[in-house]
Amino acid sequence: MDRDRGPRVRVPGQRAPEEPGAADSLGFTVLGPVRAWRGGEPLPSGSPQQRALLAALLLREGRTATAGELIDAFWGEDPPSQALATIRTYASRLRKILGQETLVTESGGYALRIGRGALDLTLAQDLVTEAEKARAAGDRLQARTLINKVLGLWDGEALASVPGPYAENQRTRLEEWRLSLTEARLDLDLEVGSHAEAVSELTALTAAHPLRERLRELLMVALYRSGRQAEALAVYADTRRLLSEELGVDPRPELAQLQQRILRADEELARPADEPAPAPAPLRPAQLPATVPDFTGRDSFVRDLGAQLATAEGSVMAVSALAGIGGVGKTTLAVHVAHQARPHFPDGQLYVDLQGAGARAAEPETVLGSFLRALGTAESAIPGTLDERAALYRSTLDGRRILVLLDNAHDAAQIRPLLPGTPGCAALVTSRVRMVDLAGAHLVDLDVMSPDEALQLFTRIVGAERVGAEREAALDVVAACGFLPLAIRIAASRLAARRTWTVSVLAAKLADERRRLDELQAGDLAVKATFELGYGQLEPGQARAFRLLGLADGPDISLAAAAALLNLEPHTAEDLLEALVDTSLLESAAAGRYRYHDLVRLYARACAERDEQGAEREAALSRLLDFYLATAAGVYALERPGDRLVDHLEPTEQAGLTFVDRHPALDWLYTEAGNLLACVRQSHGPATLRRGVDLLWAALDLGESGANAKQYETVALALLEAARTGGDRRSEVRALVTLADVHHTSGRFDQAEQEAESVMLLAGDDQDPLPVCWASNARGIMALYQSRHEDGERYLNRAIDNFRSIQDRPGEASALCNLSRIHLATGRTESAVALAEEGTAVYDSMGHALRSANGRYALGMALTQSGRFAEASERLLEALDVFRASRQRLWEGMTLFRLAEVDLAAGNATDAAVKAEQALTALRGIGGEWRRGNILTVLGRSLARIGQFGRAEVCWREALGIYDALGSQEAAEVRALLASTTSTP
Repeated sequence: MDRDRGPRVRVPGQRAPEEPGAADSLGFTVLGPVRAWRGGEPLPSGSPQQRALLAALLLREGRTATAGELIDAFWGEDPPSQALATIRTYASRLRKILGQETLVTESGGYALRIGRGALDLTLAQDLVTEAEKARAAGDRLQARTLINKVLGLWDGEALASVPGPYAENQRTRLEEWRLSLTEARLDLDLEVGSHAEAVSELTALTAAHPLRERLRELLMVALYRSGRQAEALAVYADTRRLLSEELGVDPRPELAQLQQRILRADEELARPADEPAPAPAPLRPAQLPATVPDFTGRDSFVRDLGAQLATAEGSVMAVSALAGIGGVGKTTLAVHVAHQARPHFPDGQLYVDLQGAGARAAEPETVLGSFLRALGTAESAIPGTLDERAALYRSTLDGRRILVLLDNAHDAAQIRPLLPGTPGCAALVTSRVRMVDLAGAHLVDLDVMSPDEALQLFTRIVGAERVGAEREAALDVVAACGFLPLAIRIAASRLAARRTWTVSVLAAKLADERRRLDELQAGDLAVKATFELGYGQLEPGQARAFRLLGLADGPDISLAAAAALLNLEPHTAEDLLEALVDTSLLESAAAGRYRYHDLVRLYARACAERDEQGAEREAALSRLLDFYLATAAGVYALERPGDRLVDHLEPTEQAGLTFVDRHPALDWLYTEAGNLLACVRQSHGPATLRRGVDLLWAALDLGESGANAKQYETVALALLEAARTGGDRRSEVRALVTLADVHHTSGRFDQAEQEAESVMLLAGDDQDPLPVCWASNARGIMALYQSRHEDGERYLNRAIDNFRSIQDRPGEASALCNLSRIHLATGRTESAVALAEEGTAVYDSMGHALRSANGRYALGMALTQSGRFAEASERLLEALDVFRASRQRLWEGMTLFRLAEVDLAAGNATDAAVKAEQALTALRGIGGEWRRGNILTVLGRSLARIGQFGRAEVCWREALGIYDALGSQEAAEVRALLASTTSTP
């Protein structure tokens, strides 16, 4: 099988194994066609009988084969009269090819003298030995990798086309070994948490080997751990029926015991207690920020927290929660302790800034998605709801030793879903509130530094010589800073940068600032006084950058975005930002990315309010919005060449980034998702609303991908409300377009129809024609989903006319492909193919890769119904490649579903079941229930065709429940399928 996680097929002509270091060394393969190489170049292997001699000698692994043994191997009990002469002839020919030192004659027989690594079979045996050692040592991921390497050595059937009874027996033996290795690999898949992905392969294997009970057992476990208990039980019922009919026996005791455990919903079965890292990939996240080199003091806290984290190696999960006022050093202490504790957590460390002190704290659901991806979980395997993500997160961490640093938490409710919950892991939490309602947590109240610690920190930054000469003044400085580490660090950094200042000068300036700010509360006094001092000493350009950057809402900001906001060249902006980093007023989150401490951000905004004119503040945010809009429009145009949306966006004055290739363009879009959507949310004023809505439309990939869909929808709703409040109909209509797209992606077709209808009622064709075109197209496809074919055809014909009127060829192609599906649903197959071909040709002529994939999707469906299965499969596979490269999970899953339909129609039920399973995995958390019901229906049909009637019935019953809940017409078809099972044995 050509799968990342399964056996890999070596193409003919690939080099065989060979001894390292010898350019002319020999290599041989028997796990496929029998071949020989010298120095990587293929050697002639002669006739089938000559290959049979070579295979017989290779399989003896250097042992001598007598002439009599070779005759038996070739001809069994009925050799020809010239058998011995024939053997000698073939041996002579092989000796000429391989060399006299390789094929030797001894004791009346023949032997091959080759190195152990020269034969693929012995290489496979050695790898299996290594895998067994790794598994015995508890390294299941390594064992799994090694077995995959072994299976990848096969190139089709072993000893392919080699004649004789000996070759036939060896073929059977090697195939059984291959199947046993596949079972071992699948067992490891389940142990490392890849149960959902294993279901499709196990479905195919149980169809190919229906009486092999071990495969059935693995399938039951995989289904059970995927939350499909009823299907797991149905596998047992199918197995018992089949064994009784074919062999007249009952399932073996192990299978019966597994059934009972599933019936009891055995929690231990859901996750083996000794399971190691269950991530689909052996990733060890190392997300901790760098610790400060001048960390000072806090010795008792470091010891206490270190001891608490060390208990995670015992029987309970360790949770420590640090509380304290802003600037007291919670994050610095937590990061320092976390770095020291890394040896206790060899499987990795996760980190997130929960932004709890800001106006919009991070959503646990979004954080869990990020954590799961960092742990190696495939995007398609990440579920959509908070509870499901939290459950998968805990399962993924089970058996691993990982430290989770949850920085700047808002409250206990925010962090509960983020706690590992299993022994071996630990969580370290920082917050401004005391987590008294976090059960079992070790609470730590972090106060200001002691005078000695504060002085020590100040000294480490400024230098012992300067502080030693003015110790009393230094004590005045740290006292004026309120003994707060953040304030001390900023003040000390300022003094370190001013070599002409004395410590006394700094102390006097701080005293002046405190007097000027004496109306402030004591808790904020020291920090703000320090900020004022640091800010007051900045050069004009640095001060402007400091206050304007604080206006942006995103979690961080890239250098390019900052340069746009400041209206500076990137190299000039970089100099200013790095200077701010040097003063500790700004943090460098990564190369080319910057962020504020939340207190500093608030202060920077206060400075902007105080020291900048309102027009300049608005201009800065406007430039940032322009930058994001211009760049997103460029990404959109690169993904969809010729699409007229980019011609109907609000103009921008600020240039954006440009990309030559679509892949780095998409990387930018998804990397900047949080900042881009934060910028859109800020763009609710009259001067920016239209550009904000257009940015949302240009970035619609974020809403369709699944990863950012919820945040995208939230922002779209906010802009819709702002547009309605401000009476901006154009923005209202365009916000409705984005919401209709989100609802379509999520499978909420009624809501998508409502939003699209509102667009058509509100929009003016002449002033803003594009939303009407999109809405007509959307209403057509919604009508298709709801079986309102006459309405759908009317909407789509209108969309085609509208797109043509504005010369939007890609839009026209989209409507043509959608109209193809209406024709298909109403039995007009020939015209459906023609429409899809017409739409796809338009896309292809414009180099429109992504939308060409949509065209091929529609064409594949039409070709399937036309009975042109090979062409349909080819078109759909082309679409699948593009959707995967474009990170379009919805369409990746739906294309797998359509491929399953092709296979089912073509009579390849096993392949259909495999692809339907893969579609279910790809669409986890996105796509909606109606699409899931469709896939389950096809999966049930496929399973029934391969004799797995129990599983088929379970799939149909689940699909029927979905259709009934939605009021879908497809329910009648599924009822008929279920009725047919009553007459099936």
